[in-house]
Amino acid sequence: MNKTNRRKFLKKSTGLALGAVGFPYIVRSSALGKAGTVAPSNRIVMGCIGMGGQGTRGMSGGIWVPEGGGFIARPDVKVVAVCDVNAKRCRKAAEIVNKHYGNKDCRPYNDFRHLLDRDDIDAVLIATGDRWHPLVSIYAAKAGKDIYCEKPSSVTITEARAMADAVKRYRCVYQVGTQQRSSYAFRFACELVRNGYIGEVKNASIAVGRMTLHDGPVMPPEPVPEYLDYNMWLGPVQWMPYSSNLVHGWMSYRSCSGGELTNWGAHHFDIAQWGLGTEHTGPVEIIPPDGKDYKVLTLRFASGVTITRDEEGFMKQFGRDNGVVFTGTEGQVAVWRYEVHTKPENLKRVKIKPDQINLYKSDNHHDNFLRCIRTRQKPICDIEIGCRSVSVCHLGNIAYQLNRPLKWNPDKENFIYDDVANRMLSRPYRRPWRL
Repeated sequence: MNKTNRRKFLKKSTGLALGAVGFPYIVRSSALGKAGTVAPSNRIVMGCIGMGGQGTRGMSGGIWVPEGGGFIARPDVKVVAVCDVNAKRCRKAAEIVNKHYGNKDCRPYNDFRHLLDRDDIDAVLIATGDRWHPLVSIYAAKAGKDIYCEKPSSVTITEARAMADAVKRYRCVYQVGTQQRSSYAFRFACELVRNGYIGEVKNASIAVGRMTLHDGPVMPPEPVPEYLDYNMWLGPVQWMPYSSNLVHGWMSYRSCSGGELTNWGAHHFDIAQWGLGTEHTGPVEIIPPDGKDYKVLTLRFASGVTITRDEEGFMKQFGRDNGVVFTGTEGQVAVWRYEVHTKPENLKRVKIKPDQINLYKSDNHHDNFLRCIRTRQKPICDIEIGCRSVSVCHLGNIAYQLNRPLKWNPDKENFIYDDVANRMLSRPYRRPWRL
């Protein structure tokens, strides 16, 4: 059975199993075989798109990668292709793969569309810059691939919704790379909050760091290096002359990124939403700091609970500059990588009971993704959750830009009677790219 047929068979047969018995069909880990003994026909064949630092770590292992090992370290995975617009990075990534497997089978690509055309590839790792996440994800969904995409999901809210719609339409397994959800500390913190251990929850405060966003290059144009396909590097972004400052510091450019509010914010807003139980909705009001009644960015939900940006340095008492703090009428839970601090302190010793709210458990983000490919379940951070979390980040950035309060309809995903703000939900794409 070839790879394409096997993928279709898994989707069809798992759907039948779900309908027949009313609960997910689970593939036991023993069925995957021991290390080094997984039959080639049972391996998930992967391609990796975007081979910068994050992409290379996700593929081959390193800091912040679950259990320190990348996809090529797994016996149930075979990486066969890599892609990057930087030819040097691409060649290096292919060499890493070939050295690991002891062959020369890994093919490097410049254009992700050519990699996606391969029928033997079941799933892809997407670790490009943020500006490319929406389009590459949508192309991959249309090509029938399952997708692990690094965060943040998008640069705009319209893009995030288009991604979620495409994944739903093509029935893909989609894991957003917000790996904090696969951490005991973050799950436990959210379970304490969801089960009422700090009383009625009033606020979740997030600390995400700071970054100034620019609208255009701040350095003079430079010659494009011969190893870089700069046109493909820009992709859908409106044309700007090449600058090494732009290419290496793209996260500080508004057309390419949302800065720290979407970088660390994609992680911590996600945890705040998880703990508050708002991961499938959004705020109804977004208020930027005004120096008077609102000293920090404040997002208010229909229930009255708020998410605020920690700009007063609460996390610094723990020696941290990022994290999440939940505050209720009877206590407080602070969480960061990968520790939990509680008030009262004895909350740290609570054991969540089976009859209480037990959140989706995953101990390894990569493993969760691969198991869901086989079972066709939703992973712990599927695209809808990622869409809602990154939308909260974008709402904050829009409020900062306009410097005035905004009213938001989380069901229709638009601003209420505010044409100016609604125009900021999307961005123009450079031809020939379109959403």
